[in-house]
Amino acid sequence: MNSEELRSQQAPLKSRYLENPAAALVTLHAEGNLGEGISCSVETGKTLVEAGLHPATGGTGLQACSGDMLLQALVACAGVTLSAVATALNIDVENAGIRAEGDLDFRGTLGVSKEVPAGFRDIRLYFNISSTAQPEQIAKLIELTERYCVVLQTLRSPLDVKTTVDF
Repeated sequence: MNSEELRSQQAPLKSRYLENPAAALVTLHAEGNLGEGISCSVETGKTLVEAGLHPATGGTGLQACSGDMLLQALVACAGVTLSAVATALNIDVENAGIRAEGDLDFRGTLGVSKEVPAGFRDIRLYFNISSTAQPEQIAKLIELTERYCVVLQTLRSPLDVKTTVDF
């Protein structure tokens, strides 16, 4: 896809959202079901992923770890966003590798220490870009990728997550 095709595809959506901002609000969802042992099966749209405990919490490592899945979602979102921004700006990206890594102190999730929070302490996102673009163009590409990456912006911004239990 080139920038004109992307603009053509997105123009009616942008116009619709300008005229009717409520139309831009879409509720995404994910669903899962408890599986055998300590696991949860999650539909991804393409396949079923079985998530389980990380080896640092007693898992076998044969199932997807939800922490890894969070980092994978960040990499996927950053990669798609980078590609769309590069296309829109006509920046030729021959190849790009995206990597995320995060630090977890498993004492928090195992309840070993109440002073240690459950969750990532730090997350780092790396881009390895092969392009003939000028450094200023690459800087703009990264700036806009960070700005428009839904997962990155969600991780950076506090939000209210409500929990509901149905019986």
